[in-house]
Order: sequence, then C-alpha cells, then structure tokens
Amino acid sequence: MSSQRPILLRGGRVLDPSRNIDDVGDVLVSDGRIESASGRIGSHDDAEIIDCDGCIVSPGFIDVHCHLREPGREDVETIATGARAAAAGGFTAVCAMPNTDPVTDNQAAVGFIIRQAQRADASRVHVIGAISVGQMGERLAEFGEMVAAGAVAVSDDGKPVVSAQLMRTALEYARSFSIPVIDHCEEPTLALGGSMNEGIVSARLGLKGIPSEAEEIMVIRDILLARRSGGHVHLAHMSTHGSVELIRWGKDRGINVTAEVCPHHVSLTEERILSYDTNAKMNPPLRTAKDVEALRNAVKDGTIDMIATDHAPHHYDEKEREFADAPNGIVGLETALAVAVTNLVKRGHIDFRTLVEKMSCAPARLFGLPGGTFAHGSPADVTVFDPQLSWRVDPSEFLTKGRNTPYAGMTLEGRAICTIVGGKVVHRLASDGANARQSRASSG
Repeated sequence: MSSQRPILLRGGRVLDPSRNIDDVGDVLVSDGRIESASGRIGSHDDAEIIDCDGCIVSPGFIDVHCHLREPGREDVETIATGARAAAAGGFTAVCAMPNTDPVTDNQAAVGFIIRQAQRADASRVHVIGAISVGQMGERLAEFGEMVAAGAVAVSDDGKPVVSAQLMRTALEYARSFSIPVIDHCEEPTLALGGSMNEGIVSARLGLKGIPSEAEEIMVIRDILLARRSGGHVHLAHMSTHGSVELIRWGKDRGINVTAEVCPHHVSLTEERILSYDTNAKMNPPLRTAKDVEALRNAVKDGTIDMIATDHAPHHYDEKEREFADAPNGIVGLETALAVAVTNLVKRGHIDFRTLVEKMSCAPARLFGLPGGTFAHGSPADVTVFDPQLSWRVDPSEFLTKGRNTPYAGMTLEGRAICTIVGGKVVHRLASDGANARQSRASSG
C-alpha cells in the first residue's frame, strides 16, 4: 500500500501516547512508513502536503470488534464496503468477527477474508477466527492453522461460550499462540427471550428484559478461568457497572484480562427504547444511567482498555419488525469517533490523549497488531481528525451498506478528515456536496 509520493502532514496537533508526543508539528510518511513525527519538518519538494491546521494527527484507529458479514450476507455488508466505511470513520484497521456464513473457523476461511481485504484496498482487515467449530460450542477450531493463515484472535462472538471447560481449554490453547480469546459474555438461560435491559423500563414497555447478571456471571467466570490458565481473556462490549467492578478486581490481582466498551454503551441509556426504535436494539442491551456513568469512569481510570464499535449492519427490512423480533446490532464505524468525542471528551470524562490511547495505541499493543504508534519505521497508518467539526448524522451518506443507527439526525462533534493506510490516503473528507451541513463549532 505504499504511496508513490511521500506525504507531509503539516501543522496539526501530533498526538501519540505511545511515545508521549503531544505537540503542534508535522508528520512525514515515506515508502509506507513513518519517517518522522517530531516538531517542524523542513520542506520536501516531492511530498504531497496536507494541511492539518486545527486537526489532531494520531496513529490510526484500530477497531478490534466489527462484523463485515462476508461471506454469507453480502446484501448487508461486504468486506470492501466495511473497509471503506472504516476508513471514512478514521479506522486504519478493523478486526472482523467470525460469525459469517459459513463461520470463519478454518484456514481457508481466514485466507478468503484476507484476500478480499487486499482487493478492497482501504482499511486493513484483520481476521478473528472462531473458538469452536461452527461456533457450536462443542469442540475447538484449529487455532494453529488459523493463526498461520493470519488470524489475530479467536472468538465465538454473537454466541457465548457456554461450556466452562471449553473456555478453559481455549484459553490454554490460545496462550501457546500468544493470542487473546474474546468472549461474548452472556449466560444464555438468564438472557433467553430478552430484548432489552431488565428493569423498570422493560416492565413499562412489556418487553422481556436481560438482567445485568447475565453478563456479570460470565465475566467473573472468564476472569477466574484466565487466572487458572494464564491465558489472555478479552471481554467484549461491556455494559454494566457490575462488570466494571469485576474487571477491576481481576486486574488488581494481575490476571490477564482486558476489556472493551462500545460508543453506544457510554452515550445512550435504556430510555432510548421508549419509542420502540429497533435501531436502539443491541446485545448487550442499553443499560441504566448508573451503568453508563460507571463505564465512562472505567474508560478514564483504565479498567476499560479500549473502545470498539461492534459494527453490525442489518438490512432495512429486518429492523422493521416488532421490537422483540428485530435483530440486535447497529452500525458504528462511521460514528464511533464522533460519539466518543461528543460524549466522553466534550463532557470532560476523558481527554484526547486518552481517546487516542483507547482507539489506537491500546488495541495495537494488547492484540499485537501493527500500528498504534508514530515510532520511526512503523507502518504509516495515520488518522487526521477535526475535533471541532460539527456534523449531522445522515445514514443515507454512510459508506457501509447498513443504515441501522440510533444517532440518525443527531448533531455530533469530531470527524475524520483524512485516513492513511500504509502511506496511502484511503479516505479524505470532501469539502462540499454531502458535507454541506457540516460546520466548525464556534468554540472549543
């Protein structure tokens, strides 16, 4: 993905927590690598110069949790459309979950996704293989063959690993390949038939709820199994204050546990479902204000390691069903940055340094992925975003095929201006047309 010309990113706020850089300056990329990211860089006659005044220039964002639907549901997303949507959202790399049709549980399936991603020529797509064959929860998939083909982690996401013995074996097996095991924490008998958080709101709406304990039981089980096995367990899409307390307990004891939170779980509550809007239906469900506050604090204090999208496109007709029957999930690649900026940074919960750490440095470091740093010679994966840009979310302008978002019509702040992968510009925000409604906020 090398650019034919060097690129000089001029005059932005260069922010790289991995190297403790936070200063106005330039970034030079050449031959697909970071050449320099320190202070003012002299003119380069042969370089393409991109004016970054007023923008933050950071190592590229990495999403460790998204669903690209190919193979099997190319009508709702393909690897190419997902990779382009990721680039538009400022993500230079994403990790695709294995709940495709067929399931990504073997070497050939991993290789197929990697080849499709290379053809897409947009954001990088890393592959997450299944924990169990067919995600049936009965016997382990061939971790070694999938890793050899390029898989970076394993997960049965979309389904919990019900068997504690299988989960223990997965952690032990994955440890030998130095990859994390990602779990969808949900005790199925408690969650059965639920379509939203269990509480006063679900009772008022007459919908069966999913109690917090359905998540927390599996969180503590996984933490204890990680302690026993020494494996790395990564807990996906955390949603409750109880989970935060359990993760904090595990980390205090040195257990190898990491966790992610999604933008929707730190910005919306169960009240969003009062209108029965299926675009607010997801799993785990939106929780209470107390949970949202706990998750925000956990991002700030490091209990939550990273922000991931759980991008899950669905066809329009599928979301038009009655609430209880509609599928779970929302799209998130193109709104994640703005939702995080608007709800976490602008409200004073975290600063931009922490945002970049959670969306770039930590995913790279904890999953062993390239990127996440401006160190000399590292891959030239860069996100340039305007933290003051105010824009109205219009799903018809998304590059993903999905339109299922609860943020439609909202005005958010912060947007990717330019995304560079391997030294090549794969996204640049247009200054007219579809972006006519965008404007800079009048104040910081």
